Amino acid sequence: MNIGLIDVDGHGFPNLALMKIAAYHKRNGDTVDWYTIFDHYDIVYMSKVFTHKPDYMQVIPNADMIEKGGTGYSITKQLPPEIDMLQPDYSIYPEIDSKTAYGFLTRGCPNKCAWCVVPKKEGLIRPYMDVDEIAIDGRNRLILMDNNIVASDYGLGQIEKIISRRYRVDFNQALDARLITDDIAKMLVNVRWLDGYIRLGCDTPKQVEVCEDVIQRLFSFGYTGGFLLYTMLHGSLEECYHRVSHWRTKYASKVRCQAQPMLDFTKQKQDIPKWQQDMARWCNKRQIYGSCDFKDYEPRKGFRCEKYFDEVTLSLYCNYLPRVVTSYLRIIVLISSAASSKVVLPPNMVIKSSVTMACIALKWMKSAAVKSTISHS
Repeated sequence: MNIGLIDVDGHGFPNLALMKIAAYHKRNGDTVDWYTIFDHYDIVYMSKVFTHKPDYMQVIPNADMIEKGGTGYSITKQLPPEIDMLQPDYSIYPEIDSKTAYGFLTRGCPNKCAWCVVPKKEGLIRPYMDVDEIAIDGRNRLILMDNNIVASDYGLGQIEKIISRRYRVDFNQALDARLITDDIAKMLVNVRWLDGYIRLGCDTPKQVEVCEDVIQRLFSFGYTGGFLLYTMLHGSLEECYHRVSHWRTKYASKVRCQAQPMLDFTKQKQDIPKWQQDMARWCNKRQIYGSCDFKDYEPRKGFRCEKYFDEVTLSLYCNYLPRVVTSYLRIIVLISSAASSKVVLPPNMVIKSSVTMACIALKWMKSAAVKSTISHS
């Protein structure tokens, strides 16, 4: 059989599913190569990782069968076990050096983050492969794509084996700092990290303090490398600004941020706010991130990102001030009407109106105070 492969995303990262499909067919004596219009194929496999990336737009007239897979096409379709558990065929990506390997030790995740497809696609965390099954043929530099390796005893056991085998690793989907105890931190210090970085997730306001605590503890236990913090941009402008900017002065030489606007994996067309695009661009360019505040960043000629914050302030006034005034006028009308008609108002009516106005006013003042605090932090 003649087999053709199409990496639809072309996202600059080896497609593990296609590598395993290639290994399976080559083991069965089939010919496998990247798809071209100038050949005829018994099967063409198309793999698409991301839903928001465009599909393959060319017509494929020279294949008897076309097989589509990957999260970009379906979150329920899986590789058959006889293919999924194979070692990948690295020859289809000649740019991968002979010392580097890719794989998963676990699949799934116990968290249910709104931006992540893994819990829906793979379910709860479970054992998948042993690290020695990935480090084959002398490949001791391992890119491991586990989504939450420290969330299971099996994963922690695999990290201990990584240490004993002296493999160099990168858990490129980041570690969950909330799960890193002192014992786990001491273990991580002994890992030989690729490129000298530990990746941590810092996707919510509460994780800022957690990540800072983990970083301090790892340093106290003897870690001398750096950190790469994944920061998902979602929610309010002010919160994201505070979370991403926090690391500009704290451990500036040791901590890098990698920001990404939140994507909806159920939609192909994404509507990403412009401020998220600009904040990610500012954060991910290390020299710019270190040299200027986001508010002073000029992504386009004549536009400073400080204008985004002016728009937020205006929105606060437009949203809450009319409601405060309306409630205040309602109380005045009630009292005036009662006075002119010599009617005694029920106390609960006056109290209810006053409380409503006070709550709206307090909410507005709290929002304004949060903005002011963040703006000066």
